[in-house]
Amino acid sequence: MFVEGAKEGFDVAVTIIPYLIAILFAIGMFRASGAMDFLVNALDPVLGAIGVPAEVLPMGIVRPLTGSGSAGLVADMINQYGEDSLVVKMVATMFGSTETTFYVIAVYFGAVNIRDTRHAVPAGLFADFVGFLASVYVVQLLFG
Repeated sequence: MFVEGAKEGFDVAVTIIPYLIAILFAIGMFRASGAMDFLVNALDPVLGAIGVPAEVLPMGIVRPLTGSGSAGLVADMINQYGEDSLVVKMVATMFGSTETTFYVIAVYFGAVNIRDTRHAVPAGLFADFVGFLASVYVVQLLFG
């Protein structure tokens, strides 16, 4: 039974590899093209009006897509701002309180051939948005 379970797990891993590659490729293109910087600059006035630093927006964009990409983003921000900065505390809190929504849907729904996600995407993105805002305001409350 153990060997059969391991074989089934391997088959699932082989099935999800194309989804993983597609997600990582799309994120790499988004960052390398400058679209991330453009989006951050465009939304800076709106974010500033509600008290959200524009520096944390890349985490709000990348986190629903990939865990490893968002971990790399946290590491980059630690190097840029220092591990004790308010922005890094916000981003680290977002890392722990939000989910990789599209990754989960692509990998797990794709592995079992579910094509109609129904309410999974809107519910997951709403939860990510709430986690994003709550992270900013809780960190500002505790450390700001």
